[in-house]
Formats: sequence, C-alpha cells, structure tokens
Amino acid sequence: MIYKGSKDIEEKGKVDRITVIFYLIFVVFGWLNIYAASFDLESATAMFDLSTRAGMQLIWIGSSLLLAFALLKIDVGFYETYAFVFYLIGIGLLLVTLLVAQDINGSRSWLIIGPIRLQPAEFMKFIIALSLAKVFNTYGFRLMERKNILLVSCIILLPALLVVAQSETGTALVYLSFILVLYREGLPGGFLFMGIAAIVYFILGIRFSDTFIGVISTGEFVTILLIIIFSAAMVWNYMKRHKVAFIILLIAASTFMAAFIVSFFSVKIDWGIVAIIALSLTALYLLLLFFRYWKKTYIYIFFFLIGSFAFLESAEYVFYNVLQPHQQMRIKVTLGMEQDLSGAGYHVGQSKIAIGSGGLIGKGYLNGTQTKLKYVPEQDTDFIFCTIGEEHGFVGSAVIILMLLAFVLRLLYLAERQTTIFGRVYGYGVTGVFIFHIMVNIGMVIGIMPVIGIPLPFFSYGGSSLWGFTILLFIFLRIDKSRRRN
Repeated sequence: MIYKGSKDIEEKGKVDRITVIFYLIFVVFGWLNIYAASFDLESATAMFDLSTRAGMQLIWIGSSLLLAFALLKIDVGFYETYAFVFYLIGIGLLLVTLLVAQDINGSRSWLIIGPIRLQPAEFMKFIIALSLAKVFNTYGFRLMERKNILLVSCIILLPALLVVAQSETGTALVYLSFILVLYREGLPGGFLFMGIAAIVYFILGIRFSDTFIGVISTGEFVTILLIIIFSAAMVWNYMKRHKVAFIILLIAASTFMAAFIVSFFSVKIDWGIVAIIALSLTALYLLLLFFRYWKKTYIYIFFFLIGSFAFLESAEYVFYNVLQPHQQMRIKVTLGMEQDLSGAGYHVGQSKIAIGSGGLIGKGYLNGTQTKLKYVPEQDTDFIFCTIGEEHGFVGSAVIILMLLAFVLRLLYLAERQTTIFGRVYGYGVTGVFIFHIMVNIGMVIGIMPVIGIPLPFFSYGGSSLWGFTILLFIFLRIDKSRRRN
C-alpha cells in the first residue's frame, strides 16, 4: 500500500496524544471530585489516605495507567485472534457471577475476591466490541444476511440477558449502544427509526395511561395518530409515492371528519374506536397497495403499523407486570407521573437541588453543602456529576460536558480514519458505549432520564468501571496506532 504525503508517514506508530490527554484530565478531575464527594466536614482526611474512597480510587488510577501502558504494547493481532476466546471467558464469568455472587443492594453482579470486588459485566463492553469487530472483519461478511444479523444479535443480546438476570438492567441497556456499530456498517435507518418509535410509543402510552378517550387511554389515542403519520412518512421516504402518503393521511382525516358529522345527529361518538377504525383502514389500504403493485416495501410498512399497535398494547402490560416496582417508580418519577421525593425520586430530587444550588460559578471546591452533608445518595459513584454542579456551578458543568463532547467527537474521528474494518467497527463500538454512558448518566442526574445506575466514565468511583473504560479505550488506541502498519 502506498501512502501519500510525509504527514501520513509521520503518524505511523504514534498513539493519539489528544485522546490520551483527555483520558488523563478526566481521571484526575474524577479523582478530585470523588474526594470532594466523600469529604467529611467533621473528620477530614488527607487526599492520599488509602483507607478513603479517594485513596482507593488513586490505587485504581495507578493500576489503570499500568494497564493502559501494557495494552499499548500488545500486538494488535492478538486482540483479533483471541476475540472469541475473550467472549467465551466473559460469558463464563457472567454465569459464575449469577450463580455465586452475593446480593448487594438488590444486585448479584459482583465477584468478591478477598479485598477486591470486580463486576464482570463492565468488562463485557470491550469484549462485545472486539467480537463484533472480528465478525465484521470476516471475508465476505454482509450484515443484512439472515444468518449474520442473527449472529450479531446473539453476540449482543446473550450477555445482556445474563446481566439482566443479575438485576443490572442499566448495564444491560449499555450493550444496546452497539446499535451505532450496526448502523455504521449497513443496518438500514428504518431499524433505528423503529427503535426510536418504540421509545416514543412506550413513553406516550405510559405517561398518559390514566386518562381515557372512549375505550382507549389518551396515550394510546395520540400514539395511534402517530403510527398513521409514521406510516405515511415511510411511504413518502421509501416509496417516493407522495400521492399515496397524502391518501393515507386523508383516510384518517376523513374517518374523523365523518365521525364528527355524525355527532351532530345526537349520536354518541367513541373517539377511541374512531382512532382504531382509522388505523384499520390505513392497514387495509397498505395491503391493497401490496397486492396491486407487489412491492415488498408496502407489506413491510403494513407490518410496521401492525407491530407498532401490538407494541403499544403490550407496553402497559410489560410496565406493570414485568418491570420491578422500583423500576416502575423511577420511570414514573422521570415522566412526571409521581413525585415520591422520599422514595424513588429522592436521589434525583436531592441531586437537582445540589446542582441548582451551585448557581453560575458554584460554591467552590469542598464547599458544597448538599454533598458534604450527604443529602445526595451515591454521590461519588452514579451521582458524581451533582458534586461538579454544586461546587463548580453552571460554568464548570458546561466545561466538563463540552470536554466530554470533544472527547466523543475525537473518538468518532479516530474510528472513521481506520484502514481496516476491524478497527472501524471496534472504534464505533467504543464510541457508542461512551455516548450512552455520558448521555444517560448526566441525564438521570438532572432528572430527564430514568435512574438506571450507570457510572460517568472516568469520573465515578469504582475500580471495575475505571478498568473497563481504560481497557475499552486503550485497545482502540493500540489499534489506531497500527492502522498504517500494512
């Protein structure tokens, strides 16, 4: 392979310094904030006291730096060759954890080895990313072949199910961030759209399930209208049949208009049934289009419509009969259905008070009252961001968020410049995991997402998470370092 320009040659064999600088800044800032979050006003301890959280985190940081150095020295071929071996070991550890782990705060996800506690689910993030990269790098691999999409789905979903069985739903949801890899490697945008639509259906169906329009809830009524609109939009986008899209909308509008006219003759109208009729007519019209033109896209849109309605009808059942009571309450609090400031909403309520009390520039390092008086639970782990907000204010929080955004954009840049499919796929896997963690952690701390208990990368206290993120990142930096080797 011939490379153009001296700059390309100079980059050969170099670790991306910008990403390493981001990493070092984050772990130092994280350590300082862990000390601040665990600081006791009555019995202040030194920052380097190894009996404290900050001291223990310092040990984890030191071991992580050694680990990062070691990962950069391993030949990149090792990661690809043994990717499936890592996967089997990871699945084995998840099974062992499920069988022997003690119940800690309702979760059976920790392996305790003497003074060390490890969470195998954290290490599955880089293992899944490596396994996906190896599969995609197979000669002639095409994602949308049935056997391949099934294989890729199993690689992601098998560990997710095992982690759910450990009552670690938050970590299992992180694995779904690998959808970014699939989308980059050829998964049609329609699949991503269906995932977003399902989230919208679930939120609307649950949030407005307590008021009714006829035989259906307000949430179901609004969602049915959205399903019809989405179906018309899919016809517009995929079939380029703008007239057909307008007819679908016209069918729904005409159904409601006819019911409105009938209501003038003293006939009581059940608008919920009218919405269901409009949806049914739209489905029949899509079927007629399929049998007339024999275009598979019409039947796919038909199944999307039917599947959307089935999902909507099952959402309430899943919410009340599958999810645990504490999970239900967290979602209700996030959606504004419940306050529960002394229960499930206590964490978020206190976190928002702490962040809000920081004002524009914060109260100053170690001067946060909400965090020092321990009003915020888990303030040095999942809720570490509230310490940043209280002590450094809006300005400090904004700086951290902008730095995290720059870090993610840098990872995207590195992923795109890879010269192998293996490197690109792994890079997008890494980026997806970090995007999910950052968005959800900060979102749950400020109250716009449910509390699912996942750490803020490099900031939250914990050896397993820091090791997991370090391995995830520095394997990628090693792959990037050798990208021009061939």
